[in-house]
Amino acid sequence: MASGSVTTSSDVIAPPAGQIARRFAELANARRRALVPYITAGHPDAARTIELIHGLADAGADVIELGLPFSDPMADGPIIQASSQRALELGMHFDLLLDLVARAKSDVPIVLFSYLNPVIAAGSDALIRASEAGFSGVLITDLPVGADPDRESWFGEGPLAFIRLVAPTTPQARMKEIAAHGSGFVYLISRLGVTGVRDDMPAELPATVAQLRASTTLPVCVGFGVSRPEQAASVARIADGVVVGSAIVRAAGQSVDQAVALAASLRAAIDAA
Repeated sequence: MASGSVTTSSDVIAPPAGQIARRFAELANARRRALVPYITAGHPDAARTIELIHGLADAGADVIELGLPFSDPMADGPIIQASSQRALELGMHFDLLLDLVARAKSDVPIVLFSYLNPVIAAGSDALIRASEAGFSGVLITDLPVGADPDRESWFGEGPLAFIRLVAPTTPQARMKEIAAHGSGFVYLISRLGVTGVRDDMPAELPATVAQLRASTTLPVCVGFGVSRPEQAASVARIADGVVVGSAIVRAAGQSVDQAVALAASLRAAIDAA
C-alpha cells in the first residue's frame, strides 16, 4: 500500500470466521434476509458442483452450505441421501472437497456441512486446511452441546465460524446454552425428522423462532422442509435467513440451470416478503 493511503472498511478482508458475521451485518443494515442454499459436494459431479457454487452466488445466495458426503447420513432424507451416495460413488472425499472450494474462489461465504466422523478422519489440521481452501464456517450435524467438550473446543477455537443446530423442541434455557457455544448464525430446524421437501411449514414455527431470538444475538436461520418460494417468504418474515437444501439438490440432479432458477425464485420471494 502506498504511503499516506487510507484503508477503508471495504478494503479490509475479514478473516474466514468473520465473513459470515460480516455478511449478516450487511444484510441487517440493508433490511434483507439471507438465502442459504445447501448442495452436496460432488453431486451431480465435481465440475457441476463448482458451476452450482457460482450459479447460486449469481442468483443471490448469501451463504452456501456445502455438504461433505457421508455413508450413514442419519439426519438426511432420501433426496440428500441419494446425492451423497452418488457423490461417494464418484470418489468425493474431504481433500477433493477442499480442492473444489479452492477452485471455486467464491465471494459468498461457504459453510462446511458434515457429520463428525469424516472431519475427524481428515486429521487434526482439517479445520485449518478447510479455512485455507476458502471455507468460512463449519456445521456438524451430530455434535450436540456438551456431548464432547474437547472436540467442541476444537471447532469453537478453530478458524471457522461454528454454526450450531437447534431443534424445535429445545427448551429456552438449552437454546441459550447452544447459541452461546456457536458463532456465525444459529440454524433452527423447523421440524423433527429428516431433511426433505414438505408441503407446509409448522404452525408453531413463529413462536419457536421468537423464543430462539430471545435467547441469542446471533442471526437465526430456518431450514428443513423449505422448498417453494411462498414457504421461503413466510420464513423470511420471521427469521434472518432461509435454508433450502433438498429442493435445491433435487433440482441440481436435473441440471445446474434448474437449481439456479429455483434459487433465483427463492431470492425474489424472500426480498418481496
